[in-house]
Amino acid sequence: MADDLDVRRRRASYRAHHRGTKEMDLLIGRYADARLSALSGDALEHFERFLNLPDPLLQLWIFSGGAESGEFQDLLTDIRIFHRLAADAD
Repeated sequence: MADDLDVRRRRASYRAHHRGTKEMDLLIGRYADARLSALSGDALEHFERFLNLPDPLLQLWIFSGGAESGEFQDLLTDIRIFHRLAADAD
């Protein structure tokens, strides 16, 4: 089971670093480098669904600071804080 999580984490890391646009490769890839090793199975599944979204939509949500208020709001907030894009990021 742990091997399955490791494979999924590596796959998610690859997908995070190879988004299609250099900006998103950096934003999502660096976040993945810092967070993937600590993700549980459910949190990893949530991140994998996030990775399925198109770059223009993710970029809009990340830089607008709150356009998405549903399933991915917690993840978007964490990414924004991680990259110091949020007002409460010290």
